[in-house]
Amino acid sequence: MTAPIETTAAQAGAQPEAILSGVEKSQIEGRSLGQIAWLRFRRDKVAVAGGIIVILLVLLAVLAKPIEAIFGLDPNEFHQDLVDPVLLAPKGAWGGMSWEHPLGVDPQFGRDLLARVIEGSWVSLLVATGATILSNVIGTVLGVIAGYYGGWVDSVISRMMDTFLAFPLLLFAISISASLQDGAFGLDGLPLRICVLIFVIGFFNWPYMGRIVRGQTLSLREREFVEAARSLGARGPFILFRELLPNLVAPILVYSTLLIPTNIIFEAALSFLGVGIAPPQSSWGGMLTSAIDLYEADPQYMIVPGLAIFVTVLAFNLLGDGLRDALDPRSK
Repeated sequence: MTAPIETTAAQAGAQPEAILSGVEKSQIEGRSLGQIAWLRFRRDKVAVAGGIIVILLVLLAVLAKPIEAIFGLDPNEFHQDLVDPVLLAPKGAWGGMSWEHPLGVDPQFGRDLLARVIEGSWVSLLVATGATILSNVIGTVLGVIAGYYGGWVDSVISRMMDTFLAFPLLLFAISISASLQDGAFGLDGLPLRICVLIFVIGFFNWPYMGRIVRGQTLSLREREFVEAARSLGARGPFILFRELLPNLVAPILVYSTLLIPTNIIFEAALSFLGVGIAPPQSSWGGMLTSAIDLYEADPQYMIVPGLAIFVTVLAFNLLGDGLRDALDPRSK
């Protein structure tokens, strides 16, 4: 048997401050949930690398126009002297790569690929981010209402989700985008196409976020802090926006980082099919469309935008996985 631990009268009567007098403040300082999540995320080197790439891509998209102005890049400037008119291929090796054109030129008009990739970055990220915000707002509001109130409210919203999920989204997006290409709502050209893509992708994707938020709300509405708010006389709107929504930030944030790359691919697919961003405006999907007929003459024309989409999607997915592990207290 273990001998009992003897405690002296001085130790028994000592105050906590006296017992901890030799302990540094940093050793006993508490951490908030945000600090704990940041420490967990920082240990995941792969997720940190994905986050750094995402930050660089966002900066590239935001500063695309200033970068083009500073370095004299013009995505629509023709360099016919760099293209072989017979072979329809860039002159020189590696797709016409040079100091003036680090990624080469396109085999049709000799346009600089680096400038076109930079120009296409803000289009793809703007459409994907705008569509994600739209779907998150609609899905979060309807999902939290359905999960909290339940009953006939939950049944109506759930049937709406099922109806939207039954739509053939790709065919619907093609038909809407094609019918609104000439002009609508006082817009035309590039602004109209961007707005249509954001609306189509975001509006018809909200049920995915709605289902996640609804499921989380069903578990949160029975928690003690919600019961405490009800006992104090709090009404539904207060509980929804002051008690439930702050606890839904983590899953919404994680799913958003996974939804953005999906929307990037969807925008590229619509541009690839000819109902997305129209030439001469550069977009990654549009560059892939132009590269189909010219792939044999210059494979690099397809590889460059393909790698841009691949790196962007991979970085967002790595960031989303890291945030999910960091914000989940049950993960190791």
